[in-house]
Amino acid sequence: MKEADLASALHNLKRFFPALSHGRGSLAGRLIRLAAIWFIVSLILISAGLTAFFNYASVTRFQAGINDIVRNLYTHTEFDADGRIRIPELYNIRTDDIYSGLYWQIIELDNDDRVIGVHKSGSLVERSLDGPKKLDKMSGQAEFYNGIGPRRQPLRQTAVYLRIQNHNLLFIAGEDRSQLDRNVGQFALITGGALIVLALGSLVAIYLQVRIGLRPLFALTDELHDIRKGKTTRLHGTYPAEIAPVTEEVNKLLEYGQDVVERQRTHVGNLAHALKTPLSVLLATAGDNPDPLADTIRKQSALMKEQVDHHLRRARAAARAQNMGERTPVEPVLDELAVTLEQVFRDKDVTIDWRAPENLAFRGEKQDFQEIAGNLLENACIWCKGKIRVTASLSDEAQGMTLLIEDNGPGMPPERYGEVLKRGARLDESAPGSGLGLSIVDELVRAYGGKLSFDRSSLGGLKCVVILPANFIS
Repeated sequence: MKEADLASALHNLKRFFPALSHGRGSLAGRLIRLAAIWFIVSLILISAGLTAFFNYASVTRFQAGINDIVRNLYTHTEFDADGRIRIPELYNIRTDDIYSGLYWQIIELDNDDRVIGVHKSGSLVERSLDGPKKLDKMSGQAEFYNGIGPRRQPLRQTAVYLRIQNHNLLFIAGEDRSQLDRNVGQFALITGGALIVLALGSLVAIYLQVRIGLRPLFALTDELHDIRKGKTTRLHGTYPAEIAPVTEEVNKLLEYGQDVVERQRTHVGNLAHALKTPLSVLLATAGDNPDPLADTIRKQSALMKEQVDHHLRRARAAARAQNMGERTPVEPVLDELAVTLEQVFRDKDVTIDWRAPENLAFRGEKQDFQEIAGNLLENACIWCKGKIRVTASLSDEAQGMTLLIEDNGPGMPPERYGEVLKRGARLDESAPGSGLGLSIVDELVRAYGGKLSFDRSSLGGLKCVVILPANFIS
């Protein structure tokens, strides 16, 4: 897969999952998270509420059954003339089956609440039911509580304290609640599962709703990305009423920027003509006259011409850098420069080995890239011992390219890296040149928001590292 295809695939993947790729900075992610949190909390509360209500209804219905047993017991319990208790017969076969899960018990108490007799259902055999920890004897009302059965199963029990025919009696009934607890657990599980499915489906719906609702913003982002990469010069899409004013203002801003660039170009051109004509007149007037005054005029006019060319070049570059629609393929420019400089420096037998992706493009005008690469390559040809290596590639920096130019010459001391970027600075006064080349390159690079730096080359000489804005040619 080509680097351009990989970069495009990663870009599309990030756009498709904005909540994951942009984290807290994503509007879509923020909307999805807020909706998801509210929805999940609501479903948890609903699930807990439904389970609690089902448990309450089930326990209430369950308690009604054991309460009927206690009521039948104390309603029909009597004492004979000798003070012996007569237990009523209950028409529930489970109270007679051993450990059936349904039990009752009657406890006779004296006035000091000491046990003087215990009567219980056949289902208890030799076991007994636990009484409540606290019981309001004065109320005469049934009190419900949890207990442990003869087989260590959980029971739901009820107890009533009554005084019948001057006898103190405590009536207790209990029933195995294992099935009740299983039913409540199954209800909670089914309800929770159903709500989880509902939550997942709703989250997908929320995600799709947000994505579809924010689709115009994503389309606007794509168009702005195309403008920045030079594929178009204005927004052309049709957008909803809420976004349309923004697109109109952006188009007006783009038109204004283009007008400013054109005015700067016109101004630069007019200034060039206004200054170059008097300089040409001065040079023509001085001619080849050996007079000292004429010689001074020639030297100062040449210096003024260099200064004018330098500042005009810088102004043009700054103006062109604002024009985002320009793109210059890197490969043809490097090929042309390599062929030309190898011919110019054929006496030194210079070989320029260059490499660049076919679809890599400098985001700027061809003339500026030629001047940047040409000055650096010419400087390398002057100082090299015959071998130069040029590499252009996609930079780690966003939307940038790296241009490396290395030679096998004597190199440069690291402490002088910053010095050579000053105007007119030269490492060797005997070498040809005016000392303006690297300064011009540095100013052009900075005009495009790039960076020029130096390092030691693996070939033994100097390595120039240039970071420039770039994109791929589709």
